[in-house]
Amino acid sequence: MFYSLTGKLIHTEPGMAVLDVGGVAFKCFTSMSTLRGLPRLNETATLYTHLNVREDALDLFGFLTQGELNCFKLLTGISGVGPKVAIAILSEMTPETVALAAAAGDSKRFTHANGVGPKLAQRIVLELKDKVKSFSAAGLSMEDVAAGGPSASGNAAQAVEALVTLGYSPSDAAAAVGRLDSALPPEELIRLALKSFASK
Repeated sequence: MFYSLTGKLIHTEPGMAVLDVGGVAFKCFTSMSTLRGLPRLNETATLYTHLNVREDALDLFGFLTQGELNCFKLLTGISGVGPKVAIAILSEMTPETVALAAAAGDSKRFTHANGVGPKLAQRIVLELKDKVKSFSAAGLSMEDVAAGGPSASGNAAQAVEALVTLGYSPSDAAAAVGRLDSALPPEELIRLALKSFASK
């Protein structure tokens, strides 16, 4: 319903930011990562939003980047992961680290978030991994990613797999990473690729 909101930041508290848009104040639930990136009070901010509809409430969630919003939607699509748990995960991890942990099968990373026990963490990794397709045409596979080797091609493969986990198509992900220096660490490759998607 709402793609994004741009307005004056009038209030923040843990897990929430309020934007005044033309005299209407919108309360957006959000992650600590987004809160850390917001400008000072009374300055203009933009949040990419998702409206969560329940029987008893309409909750608006807002994020500083589209990558974080996409990751939130991906996480809430997993059985057992509600908006609060997704926010807790994104307060502990960036979209890049979520994708890398899922692609590498590292469920322990998710247990650092409030409300995520070992069983739920394993389910998150399993369901996110299922969303990742192998790239036989490009010669990339989950094994390459799980190995997470230090080689440049391994870094690029890891970044591509992680971007696909975040919902980008294999061809778009490969093209975005292919334009970057494959010697960079996977997290940096993912960050730069997400930046290039956002600028389109």
